[in-house]
Amino acid sequence: MKTKAVRIYGKQDLRLEEFELPPLAENEILAKVVSDSICMSSYKAAQQGADHKRVPDDIAVNPTMIGHEFCGELVEVGKKWQHAFRPGMKFSIQPALNYKGSLDAPGYSYRFIGGNATYVIIPNEVMEMNCLLEYTGEAFFMGSLAEPMSCVVGAMHANYHTKGGSYVHSMGIREGGNMAILAGVGPMGLAAIDYAIHAPLKPALMVVTDIDDTRLARAASLYTVEEAARNGIRLIYMNTRDAAASEAEMLRLTDNKGYDDIFVFAPVKPVVEQADRLLGQDGCLNFFAGPSDPGFKAELNFYNVHYASTHIVGTSGGNTDDMIESLDMMSRGLINPAGMVTHIGGLDAVIDTTLNLPKIPGGKKLIYTHIQMPLTALSELEEKGKTDARCAELDAIVKRNNGLWSVEAEKFLLAHARPLQ
Repeated sequence: MKTKAVRIYGKQDLRLEEFELPPLAENEILAKVVSDSICMSSYKAAQQGADHKRVPDDIAVNPTMIGHEFCGELVEVGKKWQHAFRPGMKFSIQPALNYKGSLDAPGYSYRFIGGNATYVIIPNEVMEMNCLLEYTGEAFFMGSLAEPMSCVVGAMHANYHTKGGSYVHSMGIREGGNMAILAGVGPMGLAAIDYAIHAPLKPALMVVTDIDDTRLARAASLYTVEEAARNGIRLIYMNTRDAAASEAEMLRLTDNKGYDDIFVFAPVKPVVEQADRLLGQDGCLNFFAGPSDPGFKAELNFYNVHYASTHIVGTSGGNTDDMIESLDMMSRGLINPAGMVTHIGGLDAVIDTTLNLPKIPGGKKLIYTHIQMPLTALSELEEKGKTDARCAELDAIVKRNNGLWSVEAEKFLLAHARPLQ
């Protein structure tokens, strides 16, 4: 079977090509990819090429498919896995396989599996590691967002606390405690707000900060103070452009006790150092944001580490259990990651989008791999709708859904978009 896929040949060398997939082995599965969400990790891989830890050294002659936040349907199941999987089943994939200690992952390391493709062959190790996951929700794009959502779930689970006189770590955020999400209204911060409001363990106070009023207003419209209150959380959105004044106000909100859990969503030295200053007794600082600079550093108050038991954790992605939790919560309507999506496009938009990702404002860039469409911000649909009836209808659908991408929008796009040539 032929597939079309974006493959990496070297640093900043991405190519959209059509080629033949090899015959399916009895321990493999053929799948149709429907949607993929472009991740900053793909940008980093494109910049580093074979120097990236997950990208093979020989990509110049054996290119690999990029994209690891994807969802689709199984087409043909090899004999070995027919007891567990069936054609037509919707799926999502946990790319962090950890197969025999290897860093190899779909979307970086494999020639025939990656999210920016029309059809892929899922290799045996994905199933062996329980990383091919059934998705029972209606929207493919939510299955794509399960992987970034799992990163947030994993971060929340990775935090820990102790009790005085005990060395036992109690995993997870402090229930009924004080939480801060700093630089927290980007796509991943929005996911964290959503999860924190609806997860089993909830804080009593949650302060979300940023220095952009427009982004803060959008976050507040998606995840409202009222919705948080219904779940027992006092939610406050705060502009921290005036760092000193806002820091004093954040401490005042905790009666100057500080925060039990702080999540840092930007690799910015002053933000990390502010998080350290805001920690309370036994406070846990989760450095969520992945820096591009391997020498990134920030100062830490070691007096508080010693006497106040403050501590740091960091996670890079979620595990399979986190992914399963994400898929389950989405399928049951407990969380809605649609707020992360700000742009849509076809497979033909992947190369320019990936190579220029840091320069493109907004949140997640969602790709539908069987269509042809330039990358389009949801906010641009109204203007484009003046000359394109499909964009006009999509704009109406998005507006009916509080400015969000939705099942209705996805179905319309898949039914009416220009097929990939």
